[in-house]
Amino acid sequence: MEHHTHTISPEKLQEQLQLLQLVKDYWTTKGRVPLAFVETYGCQQNQADSEHIRGMLCEAGYALTDGAEGADMVVMNTCAIREHAQNRVFGNIGALTHTKKRHPTQKIIVCGCMMGQSDVADKIKNSYPHVSGTFSTHQMWQFPRILWDILHTGKRVFKNENEDGSIAEGLPIVRGSSIKAWVSIMYGCNNFCSYCIVPYVRGRERSRQPQEIIKEVQFGPWHERHYPFGAKCKFLWQRLGFRI
Repeated sequence: MEHHTHTISPEKLQEQLQLLQLVKDYWTTKGRVPLAFVETYGCQQNQADSEHIRGMLCEAGYALTDGAEGADMVVMNTCAIREHAQNRVFGNIGALTHTKKRHPTQKIIVCGCMMGQSDVADKIKNSYPHVSGTFSTHQMWQFPRILWDILHTGKRVFKNENEDGSIAEGLPIVRGSSIKAWVSIMYGCNNFCSYCIVPYVRGRERSRQPQEIIKEVQFGPWHERHYPFGAKCKFLWQRLGFRI
């Protein structure tokens, strides 16, 4: 079967950015700066995804905090590689019932590779009613829509459809460091090894355009700064045996 890669259009991305402004306006009317906590499990690709999630939250007016206690928004970016990692996530989601009781308006979103498994996504939806929404890696670029719908409607939102083959460029980003960065050069995998879940939760192999990678590196947080030993960029791909 032939698989095609398509880039999300600038128009669709602009719609998402406009929704971030709506979220920011929502909090402005409440007269305070909301807090967001992003917890990341698993590999470097998840770390890179969380940098984009933090970027979108900051564009929406959130300030970042280092714990779930007192946070208005908690985002858990999950890993599906090992059963132990999944069990940790389930346990930590369950523990959030306590912070939710102390802060009833707190919103909790679960995303990442675990949400790429329909049975796991259904378990979160049906067994953890304090979770406000979920999305898989394929819907990360639609996080602003999910965020706005949860705040605006007060309803739970679940987007775990398979959009295999898409690439979204130009999402906001907040790096965890001013001198190093995770930079994705490709996503997914075509190998379907018996021991690996990556093709099932991150989709088929698709590569970014070289000019987009160069632009991301050139205009990182180190742009127009002087570091005597340079900045470090770690390039990410997910197919075993791949070489650059």
